[in-house]
Amino acid sequence: MLAFYCKYAEENMSRRRAYTKVFKENQLRADHVRGMGDKTFIGFQCLNPECTSFIFSLEEEVGDDFSIICPDCGYILESGSSTKFYDYILGEIDADTKELKNTIESGDFEILHADYVREASKFKYCIICNTLKPLDFFDKHKTRKSGRQGECRLCKAQYNLIKNQTRISDQHREAAQKRRLYIDIAGHSQKIDTKAIFARFEGRCFKCGEKLFDESGHPLSGEFHLDHTLPAFYLWPMTTDNATLLCQKHNGEKSGNWPSKFYNEKELRLLSAKTGISYQKLSGDPEINPAALEILSKPENVMALFQKHGKYMDEIIRLRNRILVIAEFDFFASVENQISRDLLELANSQLKGYGKRL
Repeated sequence: MLAFYCKYAEENMSRRRAYTKVFKENQLRADHVRGMGDKTFIGFQCLNPECTSFIFSLEEEVGDDFSIICPDCGYILESGSSTKFYDYILGEIDADTKELKNTIESGDFEILHADYVREASKFKYCIICNTLKPLDFFDKHKTRKSGRQGECRLCKAQYNLIKNQTRISDQHREAAQKRRLYIDIAGHSQKIDTKAIFARFEGRCFKCGEKLFDESGHPLSGEFHLDHTLPAFYLWPMTTDNATLLCQKHNGEKSGNWPSKFYNEKELRLLSAKTGISYQKLSGDPEINPAALEILSKPENVMALFQKHGKYMDEIIRLRNRILVIAEFDFFASVENQISRDLLELANSQLKGYGKRL
């Protein structure tokens, strides 16, 4: 066995099968979008009641002391100012006559411009479709200034659709077998009851509400997916209780993302109720399944992993490095005397900067 790992490390570890690549030609990039891929805007309607304009301002240019002029009507929103909407009287009403008995307070009902701007939604440009979209339309990306990826989810999904359609059959098989590696470690504690999951989600995609059953109430084959709410990518199992029902489109977009990187605040709270997974876990940073770490802490299980999935050593290395960065646990350590030093060195060389790619 040891000789096999030595030979693999020396001869095969540096070579990876070439995958398909989407080459972009004649890409459209509007002048006003150049350099804006990592900048965020705040968007709000003009507070002039007679104006219907929607105003966008660069977030970095709107500080504590601001002055924003509506480009259409010239109305000015500025710190320290407000807009009045009506006069109010707070009165005490006579219980018998129902008439005003006493005026407690009167004044102007007004909205402070600072409060109005502070609650504004955030937007950013998609570097592919050149449109300004809500920040929630972009997947999270910790290392970018905006905290979001450059392309929106729609463009990302379309790109992946093109790429996946052009994959050759053995690459599909390889991807499936690599997924099996994660599932084998994560495990399934019970048989999945699709009917129960459909009932819990009322037969609709949790993300968009699309109906996933026919007129007879039967699931539409090929249209629905049972998602690992906590991804197998982080070694979490899927059970009847914790699975999420998604349509094909949103299952593809969710993929290996942690829930906090795909769902909004309201969705996360509802998802917690539907799956029994705590809101804190769903809304937090990715975590490796502790039960899987316990399995990988035993040398015999690690060697069994090599024996069954050694063909995909690159994926095992990525898994080891991901766990090492997130959980500070190295499952190679318990078998370092049973595997090649070259394999360890290769894994360590790929560890550099790995945390930035999570």
